[in-house]
Amino acid sequence: MKESSAFRSGFVAVIGRPNVGKSTLVNSIIGQKIAIMSDKPQTTRNKIMCVLTAEDYQMLFVDTPGIHKPKHKLGEFMVKAAESTLKEVDAVLFVVDATEKLGAGEHYIIEHLKEIKTPVFLVVNKIDLISKTALLPIISSYQTQYPFQAIVPVSAKDKINLDKLLGEIQKFLPVGPKYFPDDMITDQPERLIIAELIREKALHLTREEIPHAIAVDIEEIASRPNDQIYVRAVIYVERDSQKGIIIGTGGKLLKQIGQQARLDVENLLGSKCYLDLWVKVKKDWRNRDSILRSLGYE
Repeated sequence: MKESSAFRSGFVAVIGRPNVGKSTLVNSIIGQKIAIMSDKPQTTRNKIMCVLTAEDYQMLFVDTPGIHKPKHKLGEFMVKAAESTLKEVDAVLFVVDATEKLGAGEHYIIEHLKEIKTPVFLVVNKIDLISKTALLPIISSYQTQYPFQAIVPVSAKDKINLDKLLGEIQKFLPVGPKYFPDDMITDQPERLIIAELIREKALHLTREEIPHAIAVDIEEIASRPNDQIYVRAVIYVERDSQKGIIIGTGGKLLKQIGQQARLDVENLLGSKCYLDLWVKVKKDWRNRDSILRSLGYE
């Protein structure tokens, strides 16, 4: 029997293929935008921990990059970051897209899950996009592949069934300490979150090969008079042609990126912000170890 008086805490990995809604799920659970979201695959590049503190528990969600077949060193880093998390946590949420059939990508992840002893919960996301009659066959197809501790259909976007999911996770949390203060919602420094918010807007506003060639580095954050925060950021791309696309005709696209990102940054910082954006070329940065390290991909 679980002791109601005992405080429980644990680390929960959120894994799945790219673009199944992992970051949306974490943001909805936390109640604030920390992990960036995009309809482009492989949006999340690093492990991001978000903290949910309740009266009798603290859950530490680790949002991971989507597990996929890597095509460059950055991709290799992303997959290793996701796979290494499985052995470091108390529970695993395997998030799948209700609108997609169980395929090779899901089978690949399930094979990795068979190598661990951690409780695994299947989270069938995007149920707002399917009929109720379509849900049962989806669940059945996964039940035959792996002995999940629980299967919870959710809509991360519409926040459907999230309380049920949290209740299932709570059953498996070990008795433990409060790792972080009540008001802390992420272990990520503001600098990294701001860089990611800018990258998110660039992802939304660009097409084809451009999104995956983008990295953002924050060079300066400083206080200015009238409670304004000055942020200077550099958007890195791999080729001169990409630089031209990001800037846009007469600087139009870069201005759009800045305007949209500034709103999220101001919400994060709770202060007015002057966002100073620059675009620079770092040739083939996704395959260069020194540049990957400088951008935080250790």
